[in-house]
Amino acid sequence: MSPVAVQEPPSAPHLPSHPPATHPGLIKVVRSTKAFASGAVSEISLPAGAVFAKITTATPGPKAYTSVQTGRDTHIELNSDLVFCNHSCTPSLNFDMHKMEVRVVDDRPLHVGDALTFFYPSSEWEMDQAFQCTCGAGEKCKGLIEGAKVLSREALEGYWLNPHIEELLRERDAN
Repeated sequence: MSPVAVQEPPSAPHLPSHPPATHPGLIKVVRSTKAFASGAVSEISLPAGAVFAKITTATPGPKAYTSVQTGRDTHIELNSDLVFCNHSCTPSLNFDMHKMEVRVVDDRPLHVGDALTFFYPSSEWEMDQAFQCTCGAGEKCKGLIEGAKVLSREALEGYWLNPHIEELLRERDAN
């Protein structure tokens, strides 16, 4: 289900309603008045596998529902509109935390208006806050999203995974 844009009242000139866009012409943030319902859509079309954006505004941070895991025990805050890229079991993007870049998935192009999503277990070993997925991917939907730690190799098949997730999976499977 796609987020629905909400008409917001104009703000007073001295009180901005939202921070300025960090990726104008690339990401359109679609805000919702409902908790965890805002999202992002693409303002450009790109071929499969193309670099969508470099991650340049990130700062180290603790594990949190807004952070992205970058290594075994490290997380960052994106500090940009990329934080509005939601989870999907059929993602449009891969967040490569080793190269600090966001790429279009390898199996299909990105089009203007497409929801910007990534598969959270591709970077998250254990989610700070598990949640019930509502991506609408049918049989491909994983249901409860808790992180890669609880997913079988079979369930992760076909997904691009960050090197730290691959390493943790090898360790888990060896035990």
